[in-house]
Amino acid sequence: MERLSHLDILESQSIYIIREAYKKIDNLAMLWSIGKDSTVMLWLVRKAFLGHCPIPLVHIDTTFKIPAMIEHRDKIVKEWGLKLIVGKNEKALNEGMNYKKGRLECCTALKTVALQQVMDKYNFKGLLLGIRRDEEGSRSKERYFSPRDKDFEWNYKDQPPELWDQFMTDFPHGTHVRVHPILHWTEIDVWRYIKKEQIPITNLYFAKNGKRYRSLGCECCTAPIESTASTIDEIIEELKHTQSTERSVRAQDQVDPHAMQKLRVKGYM
Repeated sequence: MERLSHLDILESQSIYIIREAYKKIDNLAMLWSIGKDSTVMLWLVRKAFLGHCPIPLVHIDTTFKIPAMIEHRDKIVKEWGLKLIVGKNEKALNEGMNYKKGRLECCTALKTVALQQVMDKYNFKGLLLGIRRDEEGSRSKERYFSPRDKDFEWNYKDQPPELWDQFMTDFPHGTHVRVHPILHWTEIDVWRYIKKEQIPITNLYFAKNGKRYRSLGCECCTAPIESTASTIDEIIEELKHTQSTERSVRAQDQVDPHAMQKLRVKGYM
């Protein structure tokens, strides 16, 4: 009997979580940031449902995204026949909200509040997200099925145990559940899977003129890294030797050593 590869095992675990979420959570949505992780999650959802994506995608548009990201988003939505919901906090944008008013304040208004508005408008009870434990400290405290209260706030000190692939999926009325199918993956796992499956991703990740993006977000808050890695194999090799963290180029993470945890407690992605 042929043994499953490491990537096969990761894929199988993630598809199981996706199907459990779809079965147990009424009115489920999926957050798509257009980055590599959420695109891998989208690919896994399509695999879980035989090439079809029965879950609507939510993209939170701050209007400050790198234009190439939006171009890639629209291309994939059209090619794969996806249902896309674009959320914006129009009130905050009309009042001139931007990073100059504070990185954390801007993230809260244009991302967290915008997401809450979409979830309320469409009455979504659960949300799939493509986060990984190894990406950033506060994410390591997450569960695969992670409850938020009616205000979308996260009590990271009170999380349900998840042992032997037994997940808590029954939560009190009013609970908003976040589901993290690739929580156990690493950054290198993601890249190896993208190569194996030939998943289309934005070319911002590949080096041009000595720079490439390792993490994607708003253009005003995300910097490229020095790199000559222009292929997936070169990116993987680069990651094997890097000493910097994946989100070291994200401005909001530099504001405060606990910035991401503060944001996530209040409902940030």
